[in-house]
Amino acid sequence: MIIGINAAAAFKQPRTGVEEYCYQIIKHMAMLEESKKHRFVLYVPKKIKVSPQWDLPNHFEIKYLDFPVAWTQGRLAIEMFKNMPNVLFIPVHVLPLVHPFASVVTIHGLEYEYHPDMYSSKQVKYLRWATKYAAEKARSIIAVSKTTKNDLVKLYNINPEKIMVIQHGVDHPGKLPRGEKGYKYLFYIGRIEEKKGLKILIAAFNILKEKYRVPHKLILAGPDGFGSEVIKKTANLSAYFKDIFFPGYLDEEEKIFTLRNASVFVWPSMREGFGMPLLEAMAWGVPIVASKISINEEVTGNAALFFDLPSESDLAGKINRVIKSDELARELIKSGRMQVKKYSWQRASKKTLKLLTEL
Repeated sequence: MIIGINAAAAFKQPRTGVEEYCYQIIKHMAMLEESKKHRFVLYVPKKIKVSPQWDLPNHFEIKYLDFPVAWTQGRLAIEMFKNMPNVLFIPVHVLPLVHPFASVVTIHGLEYEYHPDMYSSKQVKYLRWATKYAAEKARSIIAVSKTTKNDLVKLYNINPEKIMVIQHGVDHPGKLPRGEKGYKYLFYIGRIEEKKGLKILIAAFNILKEKYRVPHKLILAGPDGFGSEVIKKTANLSAYFKDIFFPGYLDEEEKIFTLRNASVFVWPSMREGFGMPLLEAMAWGVPIVASKISINEEVTGNAALFFDLPSESDLAGKINRVIKSDELARELIKSGRMQVKKYSWQRASKKTLKLLTEL
């Protein structure tokens, strides 16, 4: 069987949530013994250069495609017309108009339906059209969480029987030394955008400084997204702006080191399809304070302390509880290490391949 995969996102740099998902699923699928029964064609825009570190097996072929304007609905659709595979896997929402009957698409989340004001109007229109089209026309859908599956059924009236929940995995940690214990900070990593609740976090940080007198810094790491300029302006207007840092995108080693040494990992997102950094925080033994939304409860179970949106005072109080109680922090870390055992990229890729080959 020939399995085609839109692999453009997997090879992009820097990688954030969706790109990381594509990278990990392809990487681990190539490791599976059962994948050797099939031939995989990875469609990649010619302008993206694949690192030689990938070292894919012989039954995985990278096919570079030139494209002048549109990638998915232009060049990839033309490739489907000329050389259609037996199965097409689209790990990034957007299904080309020309595609095989046996097509599978991964839907990562419908946050734009709940917070359209936190996207450009053009983005909302495109995401709404592309997601609806993909969900209706694909033979099967992979939802990365029960929350996303429920949203597809509720908002787009998609038959739940065609949706399979396959959750993300996580790279389980090796050994990494901690840094200096004297440097205390709260940590967030993800896109710097409004829907992540970062203005609430900055307001909570002000309360932590003024009311609770904590010595901690606040590190907000990740590439800029929609509304990043508003978030940075909010930080600059804080009386404690000298203690708020935006280091930008962190490579894997920097990310893990900074996460590992944080006092608290804070995830104040207003809506998510999954929330991969939560898995990393649990894997590396960092206590979590997160917004009380369905996906965060689904991913972490009882391994996080939840605050009510949009209350910055509740967020500040919950963070302070973790900072002040070593016992609470240890309980959250212990629960996180148990919870994260449920997640595996190998298991996710195995389920994905099984779905692709049994259509």
